Amino acid sequence: MKVTVERAQLLKSLSHVHRVVERRNTIPILGNVLVRAENAQLALKATDLDLEVTETLPAETATAGSTTVPAHMFYDIVRKLPDGSQIVLESDGDRSVLAIRAGRSRFTLQTLPESDFPDLAAGEMSHAFRLPASDVKRLIDRTQFAISTEETRYYLNGIYLHTAGSPKASSLRAVATDGHRLAQLDLTLPSGADGMPGVIVPRKTVGEVQRLIEDTEAEIGIELSTGKIRFTLGNVVLTSKLIDGTFPDYGRVIPQNNDKELLVDKKDFEAAVDRVSTISSERGRAVKLALSAGKLVLSVTNPDSGSATEELEVEYASDPLDIGFNSRYLLDIAAQIEGEVAVLKLADPGSPTLIQDRDSKSALYVLMPMRV
Repeated sequence: MKVTVERAQLLKSLSHVHRVVERRNTIPILGNVLVRAENAQLALKATDLDLEVTETLPAETATAGSTTVPAHMFYDIVRKLPDGSQIVLESDGDRSVLAIRAGRSRFTLQTLPESDFPDLAAGEMSHAFRLPASDVKRLIDRTQFAISTEETRYYLNGIYLHTAGSPKASSLRAVATDGHRLAQLDLTLPSGADGMPGVIVPRKTVGEVQRLIEDTEAEIGIELSTGKIRFTLGNVVLTSKLIDGTFPDYGRVIPQNNDKELLVDKKDFEAAVDRVSTISSERGRAVKLALSAGKLVLSVTNPDSGSATEELEVEYASDPLDIGFNSRYLLDIAAQIEGEVAVLKLADPGSPTLIQDRDSKSALYVLMPMRV
């Protein structure tokens, strides 16, 4: 193999691909990136056996061929080479090394044969549709924070993507929950998604897709089956296994009859929660909301360090209510509200609270209260 490629393009592609590679690997080949040159293109591929990313870039291929090299070391070499340089990659079949040349720099990397590299063959995909990258980004941004990190409840370690609503008004819905909070976002159902299976997209895959979205004007192709999902973003293809489990019936935790409605300026509320929670202990993080007509008092008491209170003018006309929340969870949800006014629908100090954007009903959030 002999191929010449521009540093900037190789670096950008490697930055996308090498992230998939885990730094600690018991299987040596999984620490490598597959490099294949053919038809004036260089293809790079990396996998952790659950997730695979492939990217192609233009190159001058003098001799076609392929090999695999240590991913993080290859990335670091390319990153440190001078900007604007042309990089020549060369290997001959007899010696198991890849030579890297750029200007006066010379490197050789130990290689492993391409035949050892695993292929995450996707098999048949039952459904395919396209979404604007801005919609995919919004879908992830608005729900990702609620994904559980508890490995024992592995079926919560991702975003549940499925169709919802009635046949006349169906939507593509993303839901994530960790048992303390829930995030749900609806998009108009794209053509081709009708009848798709409900799938749980793993946390790592969600994060990689989010990082790969650089142009929100572009379109993303999504293909899925009951076991795999594939995202195509321009010349990058990300294929991932899905979480094999059953997502709980989340509809049961979304309150339907919360009759106490609080309207609050989102920015003022977020800033006030942030200020008073400075006092809260790392362990507790509890903030108390005391509601009365037209007024909200936020307070935090920490026996070790002191207390804080702040008063806000709000729209609230129901019976007085005291309720406590984890301040970090409250801030996470407040950060998702896109409009100027947040609506909190409450019932009592022990029941979940529903939080929405007054101007957009496509997203909703549920937060479990804390004892204060």
